[in-house]
Amino acid sequence: MIKIKHIRIFDTTLRDGEQAPGNTMTLEQKVDIFTQLDDLNMDIIEVGFPSSSPVDFNATEEIAKHGHKTKISAFVRPLRSDIDQSLLALRHSNLFQLQTLAVGSEIHLKYKRKMTKQEAINEILNGIEYIRAQGIEDISLGVEDASRGSLEYLKELIIPSVEAGATTIVIPDTVGCAIPEKFADLVRTIKEWVGNSIKVSVHCHNDMGLALGNSLAAIRAGADEVQTTLCGIGERAGNLACEELITVLYYHPEFYGYESRVDPKKMYQACKRLIETLNLNIAKHKSIIGDYVFSTQAGIHQHGLINNPTVYEFVEPKIFGLKRKMLIGRHSGRHVIRERLAKFVDRVDQETVEKIYKTVMHSEKPEIYNNDQLLVEMFEEYKK
Repeated sequence: MIKIKHIRIFDTTLRDGEQAPGNTMTLEQKVDIFTQLDDLNMDIIEVGFPSSSPVDFNATEEIAKHGHKTKISAFVRPLRSDIDQSLLALRHSNLFQLQTLAVGSEIHLKYKRKMTKQEAINEILNGIEYIRAQGIEDISLGVEDASRGSLEYLKELIIPSVEAGATTIVIPDTVGCAIPEKFADLVRTIKEWVGNSIKVSVHCHNDMGLALGNSLAAIRAGADEVQTTLCGIGERAGNLACEELITVLYYHPEFYGYESRVDPKKMYQACKRLIETLNLNIAKHKSIIGDYVFSTQAGIHQHGLINNPTVYEFVEPKIFGLKRKMLIGRHSGRHVIRERLAKFVDRVDQETVEKIYKTVMHSEKPEIYNNDQLLVEMFEEYKK
């Protein structure tokens, strides 16, 4: 029997998700979304980048001050000023970590930071040592653009960082260039370097639509933590959508050997709150949270669902506190009309159903018959 272990879910909606264009939140909105995340039973919630703006500082301070059941994380560059600023914002909390950032690829060394490998290594070691000197023991190191870094450089950077005091190593696919098989190999290699006492986390972007695939491959390769955002918001094509990962782990814990403690029944409402807050345009077919994900209009599918939902439904709406919807359109059949009417009418005869069906089939806008009151009124009219 496979032993199912716990996988840590690290949420970065309020930092990486919010920094994308159009996602800026007010202090009150950040605190409100944090409350939603805290209620989901996340393992760690990244509350922001306190030294980046007064709003981020104040939101971090407000969250720390009012209490939280989930460990919180603040993002810092390996600079004393950033670290001091974040610790000031976090002073009211005793349940937090700091996540700092290292240069993880030769591309970033040359074109972004314009520094040598040794300069980058020295910078992060000095930052970690300063954090440790402040009495902070939970230190997460994000190795930016690690999926494009050479193994030689990554090893030179990561092993000394662990020796200096980093307790989690985050492997970001910063530009979404990784593919599952290669990303899994990278995770295995880094796990071998750092050993079982150090957590390995992954942070995947969705530029090629592979954030979920890469994250699942990383879990199979031994990752201890996965970083996500609600609705997959984030830079460019976004991050791994938390609701998608939670669904896969809910249905396939034996295969991956992991389960999450995040509550799927509260996931949809948390996503909806974020969608409303940011006025997000979510595709109607978007996994889990799209308007029509648990709806069907095709007659053949509806017939099967009415007989037994498992015929055309694997992911169950009830897991998210939702209900499936049988919608009426030109591709619908008589079964759905009868099913909808049966909720309001004692006896639904076939002759009247047939009349309604023909009306729907010849209508330019058959979707209007999803209005139950209109459908019942039509039934009563045709019944006369």
